Amino acid sequence: MKKTIEVPVARIIPKELKIHNDLRIDNYFWLNQRDDQNVLDYLNEENNYYEQETVHTKGFEVKLFEEMKARIKEDDSSVPYKYNGYWYIVRYEKGKGYPVYTRRKETLEAEEELLFDCNKMAEGHAYFRLVGLSVSPDNTMITFGMDLTGRRQYTLQIKSLITNEIFSDAIENTTGSSTWANDNSTLFYAKKDEQTLRSNEIFKHKIGDSEKDDVLVFTEEDDTFGAAVYKTKSRKYIIIACYSTLTNEFHVLNADTPDDSFKIFQPRVRGLEYSISHFENQFYILTNKDKATNFKLMKTPETKTGIDNWVEVIGHRDEVLLEDIEIFKDYLVISERTNGLNKIRITRWDKTQDYYLPFHNETYTANTGTNVDFDTEILRFGYNSLTSPASVIDFNMRTKEREIKKEQEVLDPNFDKNNYTSDRIWARAKDGTKIPMSLVRRKDTKLDGNAPLLQYAYGSYGSTIDPYFSTIRLSLLDRGFIYVIAHIRGSEYLGRDWYENGKLLQKKNTFTDFIDCSKHLIENKYTSKEHLYAMGGSAGGLLMGVILNQAPHLYNGVIAQVPFVDVITTMLDDTIPLTTGEYDEWGNPNNKEYYDYIKSYSPYDNVKTQDYPNLLVIAGLNDSQVQYWEPAKWVAKLRTHKQNNNKLYFNTNMDAGHGGASGRFESLKEDAQEYAFLLDLEGKID
Repeated sequence: MKKTIEVPVARIIPKELKIHNDLRIDNYFWLNQRDDQNVLDYLNEENNYYEQETVHTKGFEVKLFEEMKARIKEDDSSVPYKYNGYWYIVRYEKGKGYPVYTRRKETLEAEEELLFDCNKMAEGHAYFRLVGLSVSPDNTMITFGMDLTGRRQYTLQIKSLITNEIFSDAIENTTGSSTWANDNSTLFYAKKDEQTLRSNEIFKHKIGDSEKDDVLVFTEEDDTFGAAVYKTKSRKYIIIACYSTLTNEFHVLNADTPDDSFKIFQPRVRGLEYSISHFENQFYILTNKDKATNFKLMKTPETKTGIDNWVEVIGHRDEVLLEDIEIFKDYLVISERTNGLNKIRITRWDKTQDYYLPFHNETYTANTGTNVDFDTEILRFGYNSLTSPASVIDFNMRTKEREIKKEQEVLDPNFDKNNYTSDRIWARAKDGTKIPMSLVRRKDTKLDGNAPLLQYAYGSYGSTIDPYFSTIRLSLLDRGFIYVIAHIRGSEYLGRDWYENGKLLQKKNTFTDFIDCSKHLIENKYTSKEHLYAMGGSAGGLLMGVILNQAPHLYNGVIAQVPFVDVITTMLDDTIPLTTGEYDEWGNPNNKEYYDYIKSYSPYDNVKTQDYPNLLVIAGLNDSQVQYWEPAKWVAKLRTHKQNNNKLYFNTNMDAGHGGASGRFESLKEDAQEYAFLLDLEGKID
């Protein structure tokens, strides 16, 4: 007989929150005290409840984990790339969960030099992440950032590649990345505000000096902006980038003279977005200047960088989103998006060639890869689709010859990509807009309304989820699931307007698009209400919270990963990491118009007394982007309002942050938990 498990009940301590003459009562505001033992006790109580309630799936979770892991080549390595005389390689060793970084001088037959073995560095730590590797111009030193909490506050350090000694220089609370000047002794790096974690200060550091002697070279005073520092691909300039959702500003410094002052490239103008790349004596600028909604390409002399000097190179096109450029000595490569599909355009500077790489289906992803070499005719790009494993391809831009450098191996003797099929289908939103979806299934999965279907979306910040191959997803597809990515408004799948129509006072389009996609899938017999599932994380978790309140009857189950669900309270608290930089995405609720609009959809504020689908909520205690207390409060409130006996599970990773567990395979355990939740609801535990 199954032991009766008591459902966790959070204490109710009413907190009055008043603004704009509107009073909200938050019964669970107290859960935001991270170090309070009562808070930790409650989180552990929820974790224990989840573990006990799912004890019958634990063996299946292990099976799923081993199944997912078995498809991945353990002793794997990246495709080598050459930079400044060295070939750089990342490899994985069998039985180990972290990467090993190496290099070889001039040829791949040269002796391997070990840069970092993250397996050894991670020993004794519940969480470990290495980022920001940057080699000095003379190849003798390397900088790196290390995070041991998952809160993305990195300690910046320097290692000698001659002696393998790690220098005493250890700079806390950075972004993890740094940029070398050309003198091999000067570094530029960005520090974060201790409380808000906003990257707001750029420092100059001399090798061997104490951190206290570092020179503050720039401070971003506007709390809606962040700041970063990097070097141009040409290696001539150090760039400080100031960024917000709607506006950019850059400052430039010759990398040969690091003790000079940075000069402003073009002062910020609200709503003016631009990015810069350097080539010969020109800067190339990707910008929305002159209402170029989908962006255009301009150029300006490096000595006259103000906006009045910008000259058009590629004009604005209503039907084409200009996403990025890649500059080579003889070629300009342009990444575009047309009707939702990735395009790669290659043109010679001398105008003797201008063409697109050919791609032949509608459910693929193609993007430029690691192209650090400036003087080459080889473009490296990546390609995969919902049914085709990822490939890394070297393309000769002159001869148009392709060489597949690596194709993702799927170590499953039963895998055959010909067993799967993908389609792009379109739903019609309630306002008449056509919403695209990318769908993949096994060919033998019948479209009779009885197949389980997992619908995924993100839908914010202009971030586009392109159709991609996943070995993990095979565990669902092979058990009869259909998988759908809904390309809803709030992304840039159909251009910049697609994003603009899914943010601020049009944010609700994101939510209704997802719901209308669900209705289309049901009406056209891809699935049914009894077999439809939804999943999203972070801002996509906000999406999950809204659809749960507005259309709970459409779904049998929902997975909300690190969900941003307490929008009003978070956006009114400018001490929380990232809040002030988010005003251009969600609106500033200190303004009553935005307050009223956000409140009308904020999941936490709109929990209703009604039936809810089965729900699994995932959080990270050290999350710096969506604070753990948002899902904690939301779950506590849902427990008091939901009227049925459907499952409601809340699991907090007490050692991780926004990205979940560290290590190559640890994250698979989280995937296995989520898939077990879905397959249990479908009665498909085998």
